[in-house]
Amino acid sequence: MSDPDRPLRLDAPREEALEHAVKLVTEAWRSFDRFRPEEPQLDERVRALLKAGLPHDPAPVHEALDDTARILDESIAQPRPRYFAFIGSSGLEIGAIGDLLAHTYDINLAVDAGAATEIERQAVRWAAEFVGYPATCAGAFTSGGTISNTSALAAAREHALPGSRLEGLEGARPAVYCSAEVHYSITRAIEMLGIGSRQLRAIPLGPARGLVPELLAEAIDRDRAEGITPVAVVATAGTTLTGAIDPLDAIADICEERGVWMHVDGAYGIPAAAVRPELFRGFERARSVSLDAHKWLYLPKACGVVLVRNQEDLVASFAHEQGYLPHQRHELHAVDITFEYSRPFRALKFWLAMRAHGARAFGEAIERNLREAHLLWETVEARPDFEALGEPVLSIVPFRHVPPGVKDVNEHNQRLADALQADGRVWIASALIDDEVYLRPCFVNFRTTEEDVLDLVEIAAEVGERIASA
Repeated sequence: MSDPDRPLRLDAPREEALEHAVKLVTEAWRSFDRFRPEEPQLDERVRALLKAGLPHDPAPVHEALDDTARILDESIAQPRPRYFAFIGSSGLEIGAIGDLLAHTYDINLAVDAGAATEIERQAVRWAAEFVGYPATCAGAFTSGGTISNTSALAAAREHALPGSRLEGLEGARPAVYCSAEVHYSITRAIEMLGIGSRQLRAIPLGPARGLVPELLAEAIDRDRAEGITPVAVVATAGTTLTGAIDPLDAIADICEERGVWMHVDGAYGIPAAAVRPELFRGFERARSVSLDAHKWLYLPKACGVVLVRNQEDLVASFAHEQGYLPHQRHELHAVDITFEYSRPFRALKFWLAMRAHGARAFGEAIERNLREAHLLWETVEARPDFEALGEPVLSIVPFRHVPPGVKDVNEHNQRLADALQADGRVWIASALIDDEVYLRPCFVNFRTTEEDVLDLVEIAAEVGERIASA
């Protein structure tokens, strides 16, 4: 078949299209190194594109690429240094290159993929070693914390109730235990697994905002006495709301004494174990751990990891034999230990990033974010017009504006959060903590500087004063 006869050809040589794409990517990377003075509005070109129907005829590839870059530039960009909302991604450059290469080869990790399969296994070991989990563990790269947590809890369910994946849960009375501020992905997971969110036991918080171990032990013992089967305890290593860490060592003791599966949701916080291991003591005793490398390891989404102490626990939950997927070499396929079927080569960007930068550089970047969080807390504490929830444990620092004369502080801070987003110099969201409205910045970006931190406070004060005096 000659080139003109091939389907799906571009109107320019592939090399030329790639060169143009590289130019656009380079411009984007340069722009991420500085903050935006404001968020751009949708321009007329983008508005017109949004109204267009399905294209039946091709557009010039250069035009299509330029339109794509325009759309992306007019979207909220998490990689920018003053994006402080939620728990963002930094879009590490070498990770984006890894994604390009992985998608170019279109590797599928459902079945044996040769070297790619071995690289994923190695990357799983590297991820475990980085955070201090036993390097003899097994696991897989996932789309993120929801799938990682669901996979781990599926293994816990099968361990606690053998055969439940085949027979279902009829007649069983399972329960899962967690902090009152557990991430909603845990609720989703147990709903999807048929356990039911009404069987999620939310244990009250102690002074450090972690669950109270004594109340956890009482809940498990009480359920057991009533014929209920404890499936798992989910300990959180860095809550999404405040960055709090559950008392992991005490939870591990309780789980080991009672033979209950301990899962650690470390999607956000567990990378900090590489530099603050004392905060996470006991997590290495867990049966399973989740980690999102697209959060505090700075990689582009999606790049989650689920780690389990024993591979057989995942095999028991997911392995199967189908005529279209024979185990010809008596070896496990990746699909035998994962929730997903067709699965891209997400591990490559993690592996490549560790090769290109080294683990030490990632630890230094995490340390820098921790210092930035502490700087914000110190700055806020020194001012009479702000108050912080408390000294940060990790890199989330809830604080609020409390100027004199404001009667409803909650309403004022909600208006402030909305006004800051409209202002656009920083991107931050509000959070409801103990029925109080706070601004909730999170520092997980390697591009953020101390200047960005200090400007966040100054901008919040400026906008807040304007609202208060209106």
